[in-house]
Amino acid sequence: MKNNNKLGFAQKSIVGAQFLFVAFGATVLVPLLVGLDPSVALFTAGVGTLIFHAVTKGMVPIFLGSSFAFIAPIIKATELFGLPGTLCGLVAVGAVYGLMSLLVRLRGVEFITKLFPPVVVGPVIMLIGLSLAGTGVDMAKSNWPLALIALVTTIIVSLFGKGLLRLIPIFSGIIVGYIAAIIFGLIDFTPVVDAPWFAWPAFVKPEFCWEAIIFMVPVAIAPVIEHIGDVYAINEVAGKDFVKNPGLHRTMLGDGLACVAASFIGGPPVTTYSEVTGAISLTKIADPAVIRIAAIIGIMFSVLGKVSALLKTIPNAVLGGIMLLLFGTIAAVGINNLIKNKIDLGDTRNLIIASLILTLGIGGAEFTCGSITIGGIGLAALVGVILNIILPRKK
Repeated sequence: MKNNNKLGFAQKSIVGAQFLFVAFGATVLVPLLVGLDPSVALFTAGVGTLIFHAVTKGMVPIFLGSSFAFIAPIIKATELFGLPGTLCGLVAVGAVYGLMSLLVRLRGVEFITKLFPPVVVGPVIMLIGLSLAGTGVDMAKSNWPLALIALVTTIIVSLFGKGLLRLIPIFSGIIVGYIAAIIFGLIDFTPVVDAPWFAWPAFVKPEFCWEAIIFMVPVAIAPVIEHIGDVYAINEVAGKDFVKNPGLHRTMLGDGLACVAASFIGGPPVTTYSEVTGAISLTKIADPAVIRIAAIIGIMFSVLGKVSALLKTIPNAVLGGIMLLLFGTIAAVGINNLIKNKIDLGDTRNLIIASLILTLGIGGAEFTCGSITIGGIGLAALVGVILNIILPRKK
């Protein structure tokens, strides 16, 4: 890593802006897909990152942005419980992070990996991607040529992009798709012209809802495991052991508190961004202060009313084209998780766990007890955890 002490404030600001640029596309894509205000997502990404750095003593160069793991659950929960109820469930997700943080502090990270082994996590990640495949196709078919332009651009940048460009395939696809939409005369800029230059994001308060809490809590399994992997990744990139100092329990707690803060004002849950870790690896600059500058710039962008209005003019077909690749990629990550950990699906026990997670989740199974209903990814994940505990293992 470069000697960060030699960088002046202006240089750090430029690098921080680059890091935000890397995270920007994914951060605003999530709220656009689930019906939240993208400006709120930018605001909560910035505030959440600052909370994370406060909890981790300002030592860990990690940026928090909108989590893709919650796209399908948010869409379904909003249909069932409304947005305020869904936000209540997302607040509970932050509490799960807090509980996992406590368990890591008391029992070590091995306890978490035993409770959520790859045979559970892999199919849950697959389910997160596959459950929205239909939504991606529906959005893309509203204008297939536009969707394919965005999709092909994303693929080309992913395969052949160099330097920082390769870290922003989603953002590149959105930009090129948007330019094509302008050329086709599909964009109405009236809302952008009418929007004020400065405006607070459209914050939304949660409303207490037990059903939404039970629906959302099991979904936190995959992001918790992802968090652990990302912390180990930043260890390698920065050449330090953040698992020991400040400790994995602190990074997980910081992530959880950031999720709670985001959900309390109407933003999607946040998670550690691998894209920014990749940018750190590329630039060789691992100064946490640079990440904090990126967070502050994100907050500044969130109060620009015209930026929010511009983001809302992105056609559904452009987003759909991105989704075709994005959600398939998430499913492939789940498959890779099984392969990398050498999970033997010829083993009847493993096959039962993986099969039931996928069929219950994709099939939309629901379990109702009184006025409380749990279904979808949450039910599938919960069943997977229970099966992993109760099914006998081969001797």
